[in-house]
Amino acid sequence: MTELNSRRVHLDTVPNLRSLGGLPVAGGTVAPGMIFRSATLGALSDEDSATLVDLGIRRVADFRTAGERKSAPDVLPDHVEGVVFDVLGDQPNSIAASLAHIGMPGDRGSRELSPEAAAQAAAGITEVLGEGRGLALLQGSYRHFVQADSAHTAYHGFFSALTEDGEYAPTLFHCSAGKDRTGWAAAAFLLLLGADEDTIMEDYLLTNIDIMPMVEPMLAKAEANGIDPDMLRPVLTVQPEMLEAAYDEMRAQYSTVENYFVTGLGLDERRLEVLRDRFISA
Repeated sequence: MTELNSRRVHLDTVPNLRSLGGLPVAGGTVAPGMIFRSATLGALSDEDSATLVDLGIRRVADFRTAGERKSAPDVLPDHVEGVVFDVLGDQPNSIAASLAHIGMPGDRGSRELSPEAAAQAAAGITEVLGEGRGLALLQGSYRHFVQADSAHTAYHGFFSALTEDGEYAPTLFHCSAGKDRTGWAAAAFLLLLGADEDTIMEDYLLTNIDIMPMVEPMLAKAEANGIDPDMLRPVLTVQPEMLEAAYDEMRAQYSTVENYFVTGLGLDERRLEVLRDRFISA
């Protein structure tokens, strides 16, 4: 198995942060210090801000919807550029953009719900997510990442930014939890560079360790509101079936990852070569 732990950066206010550098790809490894992934930077502390600067990060790509950004705008270090690539712009109420509030009756306001209202809300959540429906919804979101116009536009913009002419700005990309929209961006990037699917899946599932500081309080509060945490856990974490749904959609629509980048995202062959040349270290 690939040793991944050395890529992880533990910050109190930015969960699920790690570099893609060092992962094996065709002809070498991903170059170190070039590209990072994380959860939201909406609560970034001064101390953690300094760490991001020390890592050399000079650009932050935000995949969240307008509503998510308004609720928790990124806090960025000085001289770090923030850019927005809204993957779910045509589906802002997707489950992938709403996970922070699933099972949290009362979270959207200061007033706690009555026991009766909480029970009603819990029943509604169970109706939506129970008996495997939550996992199926997330699989649908992953297929959306591959096929939807807003996702094509967002990922086109993101990968274009990574391949722009001139001096490259080391980039961190994220969504809210850093697991779904971010997970597909990382998987597609690594697949194009020639990483094998076992390596990609291992990095993808590492999120289930690093996201726990975000997930455990949500599960505890959900349980207190009468919601089975075992029903929520699959959608608040990542599952192999989610990434596999995106792979299946990509192959059904485009056959290969190269065709996905060229036909789906509208990137020309020159940019694909820049991606490989810039990010692969022999």
